[in-house]
Amino acid sequence: MSEVHTLRRSRLRDRCAASAADTTSALVTSPANLHYLTGCDAPGAVLLLGADGRDTLFALPGEGGPPLPDPSGELRARLLPGQGDPAAAAAALADRSGSAVLAVEERHLTVARHRLVASAAPRLRLADLGSAVEQQRLVKDREEIAALRIAAEITDQALGELLESILVGRTERHLALELERRLVDHGADGAAFPTSVATGRHSGLAGHVPSDRRVEEGDFLTVRLGARYRGYRCQIGRTFVIGSSPAEWQIDLYELVFAAQRAGREALAPGAECRSVDRATRQVLAAAGYGEAVGDRTGHGVGLEIGEDPRLSPGAMSKLDACVPVTVEPGVHLPGRGGVRIDDTLVVRPSADGGPELLTITTKELLAL
Repeated sequence: MSEVHTLRRSRLRDRCAASAADTTSALVTSPANLHYLTGCDAPGAVLLLGADGRDTLFALPGEGGPPLPDPSGELRARLLPGQGDPAAAAAALADRSGSAVLAVEERHLTVARHRLVASAAPRLRLADLGSAVEQQRLVKDREEIAALRIAAEITDQALGELLESILVGRTERHLALELERRLVDHGADGAAFPTSVATGRHSGLAGHVPSDRRVEEGDFLTVRLGARYRGYRCQIGRTFVIGSSPAEWQIDLYELVFAAQRAGREALAPGAECRSVDRATRQVLAAAGYGEAVGDRTGHGVGLEIGEDPRLSPGAMSKLDACVPVTVEPGVHLPGRGGVRIDDTLVVRPSADGGPELLTITTKELLAL
């Protein structure tokens, strides 16, 4: 992967050079962006992208942390003594390197750290790197998509095993912890995001924090989880009914959300407007009178982060590209009764390649457990 990381840094350097009149170095402090550009996950590490083509990774010594990448002619690694700030050390090196500008990720720097960087590089003008790395991360390569496939397989395995166990009487919190344990048992580095298990009146709530409520007969059970594998994260959401058979209102609501989710999945294609995909999903629910129950988006990008670009929302102005992984995740919650959520992770593909590739394959049939 070192050659891949070198190429990614070269592309970012070319982008910085094309957008600035002066010689520009870049300071990368976001953990996800650092992983993308170097493969390093060391806590607190930062990357200085040198305008001269030499890049330096700064990190603090730590026991039991992930190893730094092997240094090469393109990437040097420096362990700092004591408790110095790697960002300040990187800025000081940039100040001595002949650059005129240091581009920093302002969204990822506190005010105090921004001041520290400025004081360490008094000769340089600080500029905002903005979302340059995030935009570069949008389209995934084969290795990235392969990691996402494995993350999805692990997630499907963990969820499938849970569905084979006895659920009645167990708490939301207990089920969520068991799911996260099963993710790790099947090879995940951990959970992609906090696992949500919601039963009864909690079901269908986006981002519900598991409570001590116990699963009861007749409940809707909504589960949202995802595995993290080699840094890459997927997401799945499913809704089930506890008991021998669902009530009529549960069947009707489930079929409605399923139809909305299918409409969104079918709208995914290279060149499709993100807001058009959102509209395809949203209008199915709105036509049934549930427009106000839909959140501010019906899907988002996934990769090294959950909830990265692109956004599938009414105000989104971007278009989809091939090889961009996204979620489609409509839901409806009825206060006091519960609701339904169905989430899938897919990779945008052209119709000539079979259309969107579904990564999360756990059945979307309304199962009675």
